[in-house]
Amino acid sequence: METVTLPLDDIDRGLIHALHIDGRVPFRTVAEVLGVSENTVARRYHRMRSAGALRVVGVVNGVVLGHTSWALRLQCTPDAAGALAAALAARPDTSFVHLLSGGTEISCNVQTPSAAERDALLLHKLPRTGRITAVSAHLLLRATALPGDWSGAARLSAEQVARLRPAAPAATPRAPVELGPQDRLMLDLLAHDGRAGYRELAAATGSADSTVKRRLDTLRGSGTLTYAVDISPVTLGFPTEARLWMSVRPSGLAAVAQAMAGHPEVSFAALTTGPSNLVAAVNCRSSDDLCRYLTERVAALDAVRSVETAPVIRTLKRSGSAVGAGAGRVVVPPR
Repeated sequence: METVTLPLDDIDRGLIHALHIDGRVPFRTVAEVLGVSENTVARRYHRMRSAGALRVVGVVNGVVLGHTSWALRLQCTPDAAGALAAALAARPDTSFVHLLSGGTEISCNVQTPSAAERDALLLHKLPRTGRITAVSAHLLLRATALPGDWSGAARLSAEQVARLRPAAPAATPRAPVELGPQDRLMLDLLAHDGRAGYRELAAATGSADSTVKRRLDTLRGSGTLTYAVDISPVTLGFPTEARLWMSVRPSGLAAVAQAMAGHPEVSFAALTTGPSNLVAAVNCRSSDDLCRYLTERVAALDAVRSVETAPVIRTLKRSGSAVGAGAGRVVVPPR
């Protein structure tokens, strides 16, 4: 995925922050908060989306559906890493697919709905790909920081944020959610365009507009569906991105994970299984800022035993994995 950057002014940045708060917020509401016309807001959004700099995507929370989430690290031969990363990015169950370091390591997140699909990927498909030299899989146990909460896009005042925040769903017991064929069609469309209109979604599913709206409200209210702004940190002025794989003393793990969630550089942090028991995504304005972050803020966390830093050199996928029947396949590059 090629990074596209555009010059952003205060209106653009206010719109981006508004979409982080509510991906489907009406442009009319954003215009009232920003003090501009609705046409201006719509024009700015379509400009950024048409340029490929930004899009709103629907994201399925697999935890609500009983899925398990994994962070994968793959070591590859240099000639195969790009093709393998592209193949992983094409799968409907992956997100945040990155080429790291010298271009021989891939990292990505995977949600697996069943043990059989987990084993098919981790024990069969990936190990049989000859150009992969090592696979490390870390079960994500608990996240303390998520991309949607990252402060890098923040621009609006507390009062403006309050006006944009969607109303909390009614406090009713959450019944188990099961996705039917129509749900999957809608979610697949939303994975590409989270602001797709009810009429478009209704046409794709053969339903009435009102039926689609009620179902989306139900999925969102249950926590199954969320909306995310898919935008490169580079566009927001953070060109230095890295993944941290940290080994933390178990007695201090929860405290370190919570402390890192409060760092403005951190857009994702989660407790994991494995010798590296904490993974984090870090966004900085320069390599000097990254150096200061590692040597000052991370170094001050006494429970941290070691840190492995892997710079992101290319991003192939962020949020918005498609939801459909059946998983994708890993394509083995020609030898």
